Amino acid sequence: MAKSMHTAAWNKLLDQLVGMRLARGLTQQDLADRIERTQSFVSKVERGERRLDVVEFCQWMQALGNDPAEVISLLAREV
Repeated sequence: MAKSMHTAAWNKLLDQLVGMRLARGLTQQDLADRIERTQSFVSKVERGERRLDVVEFCQWMQALGNDPAEVISLLAREV
């Protein structure tokens, strides 16, 4: 199986992460504060330079008020 980074599905996920944050009117720093990480961590994830593990993804979704399972389900239909 090929690496998922830099694929259309990966880019779609990154677009969704950024879109969810912006839809809530949050800056990268706001999100970073909610997940107790740095702004540069959020930036690197959103630019595709760093991956989220499952726990980080769940924390990210919860900080944005999203159900992680729903987001994964939507992504699974795209892949």
